[in-house]
This record gives sequence, structure tokens and C-alpha cells, in this order.
Amino acid sequence: MRSLYLIRHAKSSWDNPLLKDKLRPLNSRGKQDAPLIGNILSKLGAKPDIIITSPAKRAKSTAKRIAHETGYKESDIILNDFLYMAGIEDFVKVIKDISDKNKEVMLFSHNYGITDFANYISNSDIENIPTCGAVKIVFEFDTWKKIEKEKGKLAFFEYPKKYKDGK
Repeated sequence: MRSLYLIRHAKSSWDNPLLKDKLRPLNSRGKQDAPLIGNILSKLGAKPDIIITSPAKRAKSTAKRIAHETGYKESDIILNDFLYMAGIEDFVKVIKDISDKNKEVMLFSHNYGITDFANYISNSDIENIPTCGAVKIVFEFDTWKKIEKEKGKLAFFEYPKKYKDGK
């Protein structure tokens, strides 16, 4: 069995409109939401064998905060340009290149691609993965090379607003 976590970066700052998109940092809400979701993922048993993230600053920062909460070594996080504004084909390429020794994988990316891919791979009907939203999709196969449309099963969908405002 294989587990894939797809996580959208936490809320980013738009304070500097001249800043290049890849350089936008997390805002204060994003800095609070990432450890919250990391803690929730940890309580749900997440123990990633590998974390791969978009090189965008907001995605890297989210990955680092969640890695900390799940016991993953920050220095082992891998940056992958294909995950910056990735489409379905980009996700498939990244996943097919993952070594089969990694049974539990976390990918950090952006919308709309991450929502589209989650739906594509699991035949789910998620309208939108919000900032710092995380889905877990499980697969019955034994190699990442077999990743293809509708082969996974959505195990859960977590996001910060589920745990705020008395919900």
C-alpha cells in the first residue's frame, strides 16, 4: 500500500505587490495554519518517507513547518520545479520518479493544479483545496510507476477552517 499526501501551501502575503510570485512569503495566518495542519496530520499517523515541494517560498515554508510537526528532517526536503504551478501531467511525472522505497509521500504545491490532481487521481469531487489544505490518497499498488487516473482512494481531506471558529 502507498499513501500520497497532497498539500496546498498555506496563506501567503500580498503586502509587496512588486515581489515576484515565487518569492511571496507566508502571512501570519499561514504561519499559524501550517503547524496546525502538521499537528493534525501527525495525529492522523502521517510519517512521510519523502517530502517534495514546489520551490516557491510559500510552499517551502509550509513544507518546513509541516515537516517539523511530523518528525521529518527539514534538511531532507526536496525542491522540485515541476511542482510550481503544476498540472496533472507534472504531478504524474514527479510521482513516477519517486523511488519505491518511499511508501508515504508528501507533495506541496499550488492551486488549481493540486485540486485538479487530487480529483483526477482519486475520482473525488473536491471543489477546492483551500490554503494549507491536505488530502491523503491511498493506493493498493506496490510501485509509484503505476500512478494513473482514478487509481487512488481518498482517505481524508483536512484544512484549517475545520478546526477554527468553534467547528
